[in-house]
Amino acid sequence: MHANSSSIVSRQTEAHAQLQAVVARHIAHPFRKPVTAYNRAAFEQGLAAWQASGNKPLILDAGCGVGLSTLHLATQFPDHFVIGVDQSADRIARNTQWSGEMPDNFTWVRADLVDYWRLLLQEKIHPVRHYILYPNPWPKIGHLARRWHGHAVFPAIVALGGVLECRSNWQIYIDEFAAALTQVSGIPTHCESFVAEQPITPFERKYRDSGHALWRCRIRLPQTDAAFAAAFRATV
Repeated sequence: MHANSSSIVSRQTEAHAQLQAVVARHIAHPFRKPVTAYNRAAFEQGLAAWQASGNKPLILDAGCGVGLSTLHLATQFPDHFVIGVDQSADRIARNTQWSGEMPDNFTWVRADLVDYWRLLLQEKIHPVRHYILYPNPWPKIGHLARRWHGHAVFPAIVALGGVLECRSNWQIYIDEFAAALTQVSGIPTHCESFVAEQPITPFERKYRDSGHALWRCRIRLPQTDAAFAAAFRATV
């Protein structure tokens, strides 16, 4: 990717006015969309690869795109196992721009994250680290429900626990994500700027080289108590 990325343009200039109400509704009303057979099979595929590794501490690379971030995370955490999930077979199959030996502690899975997150929770599988890197920002004011923190699955993401990190080149997205995390978890979470000295995704490199500010929020979530987890397992 060349360093010519345009900045995000939106009529929205601050966190969405309806964010708190939307998150509260999703907490109160469990998400009951049925899991598809295809996504369940994909989940089992990833689960088998992880189990073959000896059930190492698990890292989830949610929305891994071409998978470069998965490889970087697997290299950075050699004693863990990384599952990179993306809904596009085309993206996963592309050139990852990786040079050198491939790590052996990862797998890529083509699946819908909405189902994958809920299946992890149903099986009581809690990643120790969980990355959501440069999701589609959906910058129009009417797009709140398409952003992960505005989606009905968001409470299940939080219920998975572990160290959760989201990154974007749109500050409003991270401001909202952090506010939603605080609302669901009760743990104060904040947006912060950072410098990607060693970018781990193609978008991260492109945005940095295009002069964009980069933003992230990070939180260490506890293992959820049995009652909270059970409520979200019931949504699958």
